[in-house]
Amino acid sequence: MWRWLLILPLMLVLVLFAVSNMQPVSVGFWPFDLTWQTPLALAVLLVSALAFLLGAFISWAAGGPGRRRARARIRVGEAAQAELQTLRAREAKRVEAETVARDQAMYSGTGSRAVRVINAS
Repeated sequence: MWRWLLILPLMLVLVLFAVSNMQPVSVGFWPFDLTWQTPLALAVLLVSALAFLLGAFISWAAGGPGRRRARARIRVGEAAQAELQTLRAREAKRVEAETVARDQAMYSGTGSRAVRVINAS
């Protein structure tokens, strides 16, 4: 909705510009001996579109190093997450083994029939 509030007035201005500037002009390409007859509006709009595309490309190219750094940081974060999962699993196994050993030491030789309940969550 908000996008159309910006696009419609710009489209209206472009249409009015094109309709009011229909005089033919000669467009020449300097190093070559080429000339091209076209309406003024088309020539201006074409040059504007090419300038926009050139600016978009330059902007995209300038963002390349930042995108590269972001991808590298994502890879480092993913590696850290994987290492954290490994360490958590190792610590959980260590705690489980320690608990089992403690329980066995506690209940061995006492004749107790106590059973340790393992929480599976």
